[in-house]
Amino acid sequence: MTRFSHVLCPVDLSDISQHVIDHAAAIARWYDARLTLLHVFVNRPAMDLPPRILEPAERDRIAAAMRGVAVHVPAAVKVELMVQEAESAHEEILRLVPGSGADLLVMGSHGRSGFQRFFLGSVTEKVIRKAACPTLVVPPRTADADPESPVQFRRILCPVDFSESSLAALARALSLAQEAEAQLTLLHVIEMPPELRENAMAADFDVDRIRAAAEAEALRHLRDLVPAGARTRGTVETMVVEGRAYREVLRVAAERAADLIVMGVHGRGAIDLVVFGSTSHHVIRASSCPVLIVRQAY
Repeated sequence: MTRFSHVLCPVDLSDISQHVIDHAAAIARWYDARLTLLHVFVNRPAMDLPPRILEPAERDRIAAAMRGVAVHVPAAVKVELMVQEAESAHEEILRLVPGSGADLLVMGSHGRSGFQRFFLGSVTEKVIRKAACPTLVVPPRTADADPESPVQFRRILCPVDFSESSLAALARALSLAQEAEAQLTLLHVIEMPPELRENAMAADFDVDRIRAAAEAEALRHLRDLVPAGARTRGTVETMVVEGRAYREVLRVAAERAADLIVMGVHGRGAIDLVVFGSTSHHVIRASSCPVLIVRQAY
């Protein structure tokens, strides 16, 4: 089974930090993994000002604040606090991942600016564009959520387009569903080209028949991906819908009240915001639940 052994959770000590740590700690507990909370003190020079200096008193203040937000981490989770100095937060995070042996990053979807949406230039966005390990992006807590309620992944949604990256995401989703005792939905979205319908009359073919055949084939393929044990327990369901991929993923996630979306991305550039139409990009920006990004292995 695909497992996590070391969870690295960078925090900026903003309001979202506690919520992010709760998710990191929950996953660490499920997998008996160690948890490292990281704060990067950015000492980059600004304008004509000299580099900031992390004085011992400031380091102590940061460490105390980190202990404060880590107070709810379960006693069973081995947690380490780390304070690093660097000119770039995202570059320092990426530098630390290989040497630390971290196999999961957990990050909030906004930084100190207070934006409630994922935005261009954020530390999180820069990290997930280049991080080789899976990254869980945690959005701000919804207004009606109970801050004292434990993190639970009861309903997990995993979009599958049958690429290698989506199959890698499926392996992670199956593992998380087993650890969290969650219901897992595998979703395939068929995007019918608009030109197909527009030219259907002239081309004299049955678009609905083509769509129905594609849906049946995709559903069969999805069901073949479900392990026999999961089929027996009824913990995995399969769905095929038609529409724009990111819209359908968000719609189904909302309808099913998903606690987690697990998605695969292709290669190092697949989530780059230069690719404006990226399904992952749109889902991360708009999702009200955490999104786990799994990169295709090389």
